[in-house]
Amino acid sequence: MRRHPRGRFAALFMSVVVVSAVVAGAGAGAAQALTSSEAAPPARPATLPSRPAALPARVDGGTWQSGHLQGMAIDRRKGRMYFSFTNLLVKTDLAGKPLGSVTGFTGHLGDLDFNEEDGRVYGSLEYKAAKAFYIAVFDGDRITRMNMDAASAGVVSTVHLQEVVKDYTADMNGDGVFDGDTAKTPDHRYGCSGIDGVAFGPSFDREGGTKLTVAYGVYAHTGRQDNDNQVLLQYDVRRWKQYERPLTEDAPHTSGPSSPDGKYFAYTGNTTYGVQNLEYDAESGNWLMAVYKGTKPGFPNYSLFVLDGSKRPVWGTVPGQQPSERGQLLPLLPRGLHDTASGVYGWESAGQYGLISLGGGRHYVAEAGTVQVDGVTRQTGRAVLHRWTGLTPNPFAPLTPPVRPVPRTEPVTTERPLKRP
Repeated sequence: MRRHPRGRFAALFMSVVVVSAVVAGAGAGAAQALTSSEAAPPARPATLPSRPAALPARVDGGTWQSGHLQGMAIDRRKGRMYFSFTNLLVKTDLAGKPLGSVTGFTGHLGDLDFNEEDGRVYGSLEYKAAKAFYIAVFDGDRITRMNMDAASAGVVSTVHLQEVVKDYTADMNGDGVFDGDTAKTPDHRYGCSGIDGVAFGPSFDREGGTKLTVAYGVYAHTGRQDNDNQVLLQYDVRRWKQYERPLTEDAPHTSGPSSPDGKYFAYTGNTTYGVQNLEYDAESGNWLMAVYKGTKPGFPNYSLFVLDGSKRPVWGTVPGQQPSERGQLLPLLPRGLHDTASGVYGWESAGQYGLISLGGGRHYVAEAGTVQVDGVTRQTGRAVLHRWTGLTPNPFAPLTPPVRPVPRTEPVTTERPLKRP
């Protein structure tokens, strides 16, 4: 996820009573051992539970010297949670106990989703300066200790997305110059700033089984009209083993599909960096798109849009494109708040820092913030259980009362500077 105004976060939380008891019972020394790359060798994998673990009201993602919370994923069968903190991946159990982490990313690690079919975690990963955009694929079973290096530990592979590169680097004004990572240019087709939201779900055309859907980041630029759509790509990852390569930040590879299996457009009005968190809700068949609010005065600038899963895409004119362009258009669910001038539907809610659909109308909605630990600002994040009400303006209602923040100090070595939050 992308830049946001300072002060956007509140200094939050930290853990539920169960987590506090675990940490307190273990003692400060044990807590520190969890964060050490010199920890004891990993234990043998435990026997899998016969059914998914019960869902706690909150799962604490920890307190880290890192970028802010970007996304979350859950492996319910094994009782594991994964949190993306921009340049850090954290694995916990459902009590919030850290089980491992992957560090050393100098790019932007964004939204996450868990693939039930292969048991791995998929996330968006950007290297804008290198004009390289990837899906990072994590083998969660091999993440067994803290501070595992992304490049050398053998726990993450990457697949290059050429379609994103083509749109990000598009010379829209024909001057022969790529203007780089900036919104202040007519370049970048559709206003593409890269990728963020990722989610597994059915193909939009209902003909291709389960697909990985990848949403573009979109620059906030109020002076152009071709950036008023959310752009979504779909891929069949069952064929991706041939493309997967280790992460090599000093020599980015280009191994990946030359084109997506489908490219789609949803008219929402311009947002600030596009879909931050994308999630498919199997209960309703709809797709949730959580965004940072846009700034164009001609739109309602909602923070949550929902794609109508009961409708198939239709071919039509993609709004705002010069010259005119036709593509596959996805309709918004006609519920929630409605702006009659633009025709856009949506809601005002959280979810930009993490969103997981759990079935039965339940969702984990992320809360992100900062705490001061020994004079150093550290990032916090947790998943909080909500139910979908569909009410306006906020369709999510927490299932339990909030818990007072309890700071925790378990720093991770993530000292490489970030190019952006």
